[in-house]
Amino acid sequence: MKITSFFKDKLFNLILYLIAYGILLSMLFVFHVSSSLILAFTIVYAFLVLLIFLYEYYRRKYFYKQLFNNLKNLDEKYLISEMIREPNFLDGKILCQVLYETNKSMKENVNDYEFKLNDFKEYIETWIHEVKLPLATLTLKNHNSKNKSSIKEIKKIDNYVEQVLYYARSENSEKDYLIKEISLKKVIHKLALENKDAFLENNVTLEVDITDIKVLTDAKWLEFIINQIISNSLKYYRKDVDSFVKITAFKNEDKTILSIYDNGIGISKTDLPQVFNKSFTGNNGRIINSSTGMGLYIAKKMCLKLGHEITIESKVGEYTKVNIIFYNNDYFAVLK
Repeated sequence: MKITSFFKDKLFNLILYLIAYGILLSMLFVFHVSSSLILAFTIVYAFLVLLIFLYEYYRRKYFYKQLFNNLKNLDEKYLISEMIREPNFLDGKILCQVLYETNKSMKENVNDYEFKLNDFKEYIETWIHEVKLPLATLTLKNHNSKNKSSIKEIKKIDNYVEQVLYYARSENSEKDYLIKEISLKKVIHKLALENKDAFLENNVTLEVDITDIKVLTDAKWLEFIINQIISNSLKYYRKDVDSFVKITAFKNEDKTILSIYDNGIGISKTDLPQVFNKSFTGNNGRIINSSTGMGLYIAKKMCLKLGHEITIESKVGEYTKVNIIFYNNDYFAVLK
């Protein structure tokens, strides 16, 4: 707060003080008060008025400086009402009361929104579990009748249903995951069996080169993440070459890196930085109309929640390589 701005704001008050001084000065002249006493009165009056203005300025300056400093340091600005001390001047007290009431109203609205959102998420999860039962029945029936085209479409529906489920859970994932030591080899073996028909149908070869490496993670969430990557490899494979997906892993002192490599159509250099963005489909989304841009977005989000890192590199017409990095963090060991 600049002192010039403060005095401009208090200009009306200053005019009133000058009018009061003029009236008092007139009275002193009427009563024939000596000029030396009038001078002394003027000096004292001016000093007191200046003192009042400076006092008001500095206590407001201290309060608002503290207010803006706290506001600057807060990530969640709406908490400012809880970070400031109520001042001893009226307009400051009114401001604090306004901030308190505003914050209270905002919290009530947020709580109401969270309640409705959680209620909707519970409904979605219940609906998904109900849908999965008929999907499983349809898959079994079509397996028995060897209807491969129907099985393929059911698999797509099941994958999209899984995306919805994990997307709904990802906001409160800490309530759903269990960190423990798991075998990457077992996870990949399970996913290979689940995607066996898709690999055979698309004539894509799966190569796995993983020793019995163990990492700290949640098995169910990791299966979903890897499955999204494998699904993309199967979706964007090339028909003019012997297509393959190669999964490898190696471990050192600091981390374990799981790599999923395919020789598919690849991703353009301009699209590559955005592939983890929500709903981003890019140039490949124009080639494959069924692209939603949600798979890698959810995979990235879940990796961050689990404390893993996911990276991607690619070249159009040659390859795509996705790395999932598991850091050997002792913090998770206590959760086994």
